[in-house]
Amino acid sequence: MLPSKVVRHKAGRLVPVLLAGLILAACSGQGPQQTSNVNIQGPATGRSDYYLQQVQQSSDDSKTDWQLLAIRALLKEGKYPQAANQLNQLPQQLSDVQQQELLLLRAQMQVGQQNYSGAQQQLAQVKTGDLSQDQQVRYYALQIAAAQNRPSLPLLRAYIAQEPLLKGADHQSNIDATWQALTQMTQDQINSLVINADENTLQGWLDLLNTWRANSQDPQMLKAAIQDWQTRYPQNPGAKTLPTQLSQVQNFTKASTNTIALLLPLNGQAQVFANAIQKGFNDARNGVLNAPAPQAAPAPAAADASAQPPADANSVVSPAVAGNTPPQTEQPQPAAQPAVAQGNSNAQVKVYDTSSQPIAQVMQQAQQDGATLVVGPLLKNDVETVANSNTPLNVLALNEPEQIQNHPNICYFALSPEDEARDAAHHIYEQGKRQPLLLVPRSSYGDRISKAFAQEWQTLGGSTVLQQRFGGVGELKQGINSGAGIALSGTPLSVEPAQSQSVAIAGLTIPAPQTSAPAPAADASSASVDAVYIVASQDELQLIKPMIAMRTSSRNNTALYASSRSAQAGAGPDFRLEMDGLQFSDIPLLSGSNPGLMQQAAKSFNNDYSLVRLYAMGIDAWTLANHFNQMRQVPGFAIDGNTGKLNADTDCVINRKLAWNQYRQGQIVPVQ
Repeated sequence: MLPSKVVRHKAGRLVPVLLAGLILAACSGQGPQQTSNVNIQGPATGRSDYYLQQVQQSSDDSKTDWQLLAIRALLKEGKYPQAANQLNQLPQQLSDVQQQELLLLRAQMQVGQQNYSGAQQQLAQVKTGDLSQDQQVRYYALQIAAAQNRPSLPLLRAYIAQEPLLKGADHQSNIDATWQALTQMTQDQINSLVINADENTLQGWLDLLNTWRANSQDPQMLKAAIQDWQTRYPQNPGAKTLPTQLSQVQNFTKASTNTIALLLPLNGQAQVFANAIQKGFNDARNGVLNAPAPQAAPAPAAADASAQPPADANSVVSPAVAGNTPPQTEQPQPAAQPAVAQGNSNAQVKVYDTSSQPIAQVMQQAQQDGATLVVGPLLKNDVETVANSNTPLNVLALNEPEQIQNHPNICYFALSPEDEARDAAHHIYEQGKRQPLLLVPRSSYGDRISKAFAQEWQTLGGSTVLQQRFGGVGELKQGINSGAGIALSGTPLSVEPAQSQSVAIAGLTIPAPQTSAPAPAADASSASVDAVYIVASQDELQLIKPMIAMRTSSRNNTALYASSRSAQAGAGPDFRLEMDGLQFSDIPLLSGSNPGLMQQAAKSFNNDYSLVRLYAMGIDAWTLANHFNQMRQVPGFAIDGNTGKLNADTDCVINRKLAWNQYRQGQIVPVQ
């Protein structure tokens, strides 16, 4: 046994230690402190039920931390009401670390509820220097989400700041998203950027954008220019890890066009349309398009007014563009005519009749015949069959399936009414209009137009789209005879967002927004409408425009727009004066881009401009076939075609930007 004086001595030495421990424990109880076993600054990999269980079982010193982790998990799982309930139960007094985490969670809640301005207000209070690396990744991801991925200087800065914090797939996604944001900026936006002298990374990205835009039409020049850029900016993250789209350029090889299989229905109802496409394809191939412009183009004879498009699901051309002939007028000649691939005398073209046997057999025969590229088929159900066939051949389909499938060897080129509606949404939005009203037929065709326009309007950042339906010339005449007119009001159009699934940004999952309450059925006030998009025939438009005037003040400056459906034959000077101020879209060939070719085509098809449009499609199909891999692999590659300015999206769906004209004092002039 130890002597008693030794025991007393050791006990005396322990007293100060015990007192210090009691004092520290008392201090920790005076306010919320970060505990060692709960790290709210690190990843939260558990599920919400686990964290909520810990909340119930924990003492006061760690309960708040478990609550914060539970809220993160609830938001990740899309359980917004439960997350909001937990947020309301948090104590008033939080530590600095907990307060920063709370700001991030509130911002994430606001993003999930589509309150982007509210999210930005929360993020503005965050002290980035106090965040852990995991929190910084989430902070910049929330900044990106709150910007709704709309190209801007703050968005670019957020991507650049986030990049060094990421690894693996998240790092590549950041590089690709940075590049996408850059390429979506207009030249005016780029020119207006004011960056700091020390933003070397951003300056490098902007230089890469200029390099790409200057060389995007020539894959070989673009490849060399990218390598030169990498030499000049070796430390730029994009130089070390190229954006996926640009890395594809390094492996670019031109698609073989030695043997082209042209797949068209040469019999049946679609034969007349196929013949027009085939003629355009052959004329482009043989290089006989550049006819000299006439000194004075005579007004064409009236087109066959009875020409109607096919009504079934395999329609090869939109009713919006069938049987339409634009009125003739003097127009200034554009500085540049649509680009057309030079005729390749070495290319062998073999035409296959898709109406004589199943499309699978036609594709197999084309492959056995040594085809290196397929142009067609034309009918929608045949395109769907080819898309599902896993064919090894390169395919430029002349229609779109209901559900687009991304295949590295398939592109889709169509003249669809949805395509024209989306282009109209862009045109109207770019003109500064924000409250559009759609006047469309009361039919499934009108449904398609409305849905495509509204979805594109949402993508652009627009708010509610109003719609109003009409039933045809007879109904419109009754309305004008009764003096009813057309009020600029309509029913809010509710459509599902084009992309409603969850969004994952660098490991931060933001579930799809909660379903919002349906829009009220009551008509909206006409005072809010600043643009009207009219999808009508020429006869219908002649009634609709004065009916709008009957219900609006002469001081009303609401802009009127129309689709190409209203541009038909027989529109003389009286019609052009009646339509004064109205803008309408059409393909470049019928908008004066090449008057000589336009007159030549009109003569060939007896002034049936539904067939002229398909003839132009055939010309562009030849051009696209000769630039197949550029459209498929080179980002930003575009062609000034006869059916529009053509470029491909990531699924290689060929988008068309149409020409816009305006009636002005009896003349038709291009919209500036």
